[in-house]
Amino acid sequence: MTTASKVTALRPELHGPAKLDAPRPVRTRRINREGYKINWWMTSLLLVASLTILVPLYFTISMALKSPEQAASGTGFAWPTDPHWENFAQAFELTNYPAAFMSTAFITVISVLGALAASSMVAYAIVRNWDKKFFRLSYIYFLSAMFVPFPVVILPLIKQTAMFGLDNPLGVAFIHIVGGISFNSLLFIAFLRSIPVELEEAARLDGASTWQTFRKVIFPLLAPMSATVGIFAFLGSWNDFLLPQMLIADPALQTLPVVQQLFQGQFNTNYSLAFASYLMALAPTLLVYLFAQRWIMSGVMRGAVK
Repeated sequence: MTTASKVTALRPELHGPAKLDAPRPVRTRRINREGYKINWWMTSLLLVASLTILVPLYFTISMALKSPEQAASGTGFAWPTDPHWENFAQAFELTNYPAAFMSTAFITVISVLGALAASSMVAYAIVRNWDKKFFRLSYIYFLSAMFVPFPVVILPLIKQTAMFGLDNPLGVAFIHIVGGISFNSLLFIAFLRSIPVELEEAARLDGASTWQTFRKVIFPLLAPMSATVGIFAFLGSWNDFLLPQMLIADPALQTLPVVQQLFQGQFNTNYSLAFASYLMALAPTLLVYLFAQRWIMSGVMRGAVK
């Protein structure tokens, strides 16, 4: 028995030469994959550009391991012949790193969680009530607030936080949340407009309230944009120098960027200890980036099947 006879016997519906000789979809997909070409010149250029981040990182590590005499001489790129690892211990002690780290971490965590909660709810209310004039005016108000320079309102903020007893890390976190609502809400608004309303209608048919619909249906779909907003909020809070310096009254509650200025005097700067403290403040940021990279990918995959 020939091959065609065997196929016809097993699959009676496939009879005739036209159907037996029809191209298979698997073969078509294989041809498309083989026709894909990689732009090696552009890939190499992007690889070299991404490696430039290693230059300032090497400079920071090199300066942190030098003595004050070695740091003051040369270009700074020469690797120290005798690394001074004790610079990290001295910077740890002089900056009171545990207390400064806990204060910075407290402000950052509250700011990130508050930014995600407040901005997402504000954006959801504006998008789903766009037909009402009040919410359209609120959108214009948030958009216009982004054009107000922050130094213009810093003095009134200092006065108000002192009046309400918020001249502490909690007050700094509150200002970060309120100050970031404009930008973060615009990001959430742009993403929320791509989510179909039918998902919410199906949830309401099942008896879900507005809050339950937002918490169980909408907010999980905002994972990709929540990751973006969380990174912006984290960097803005962790690296902030102006607000903690101006608002926090107790020096024992100051953050890492503020206490690091003690290495800079009027006539000299201890570069070795300063760069050692910079590296210790940089370590948590790198860990967050490594964690957030995986979380962003999982959020994109969840948002792709919404």
